Amino acid sequence: MVSAKPVAIVVGASRGIGRQIAVDLAKNGYAVVVAAKTISDPNSTAPFPPDPNSSASTITTVAREITTAGGDALAIQLDVRSADDIEAVVKRVAQQYGRIDVLVYNSGAIWWSSVAQTPMKRFQLMQRVNIEGLYGMVQAVLPHLYRNGDGKKGAGRIVVVSPPVYSRFFRGKTAYAMGKVGMSVLTMGLAMDFEREGRSDTMAISSIWPAAAINSAATQKNQRPEQFEEMQRQLRRPEIFSDAILAILRAPTPDVNGKTLLDEDFLRDHEHVTDFSKYALVPGTTPRRIMPEAFPDLRVREQDDEGNRVDSVELRKKAKL
Repeated sequence: MVSAKPVAIVVGASRGIGRQIAVDLAKNGYAVVVAAKTISDPNSTAPFPPDPNSSASTITTVAREITTAGGDALAIQLDVRSADDIEAVVKRVAQQYGRIDVLVYNSGAIWWSSVAQTPMKRFQLMQRVNIEGLYGMVQAVLPHLYRNGDGKKGAGRIVVVSPPVYSRFFRGKTAYAMGKVGMSVLTMGLAMDFEREGRSDTMAISSIWPAAAINSAATQKNQRPEQFEEMQRQLRRPEIFSDAILAILRAPTPDVNGKTLLDEDFLRDHEHVTDFSKYALVPGTTPRRIMPEAFPDLRVREQDDEGNRVDSVELRKKAKL
């Protein structure tokens, strides 16, 4: 049986920003698959709902929050480092709902330090969770998005939590930036595939990143006690991020396909939002913008010259003849 509601998989939805995305997608009519590693018994969690930035918030508590409010949610444990896990999750979602319309990839591993101070195990973890996990999820859901998007405008969407590409982002966190920028490269490259395949009316992949820091498990964890009060004043509520994602999903595919967007800027430019005060974590404050106002254009003059394009799949087929 095919779900009457559009179905969204939110990866990395156990707490913080991911939880907010899942909750708000459900409020806006989506059946939401809440996917991440952490689970718990939601019926024994007290108080309920738990602090959304604490370890007590898990995929099962998030799913309970959604269903208690009348929404449709399914919690599925997922380790994005496992290709078998990814395939199993996508297969289960397809069997349960009969469709997949949206993938939001919010899962991420963080270690901000110099190359010399980033151990190989940390580096490998970030690449496996950030770029490999995203790549695996995208490949697994693409056949379902293609099928849903056949002839239907804007039917298949992928939203990736990754930044615009600019050099300052590498400073002091090169190993982390390698994976996050790689995620944005996937966004830009897959968008080109959609265009070449003639799917640009039905498919879109976009990246999104916060213009100002957002209150989340990560930002709370990284606050020093003596800086806590000031840091709180520099944070926004996660609703700004989920509002921007909902706006991306509503937007025409040409407006968002292959774009690396900022939450504030997209809401201002496409939703005509002018007052962002409601998103301040501490009322009356104006959190500092952490992202540049403008970004370099990565297109070159020869952008449309593909030269002698090589497809390894086709080369291998010919070799087997």
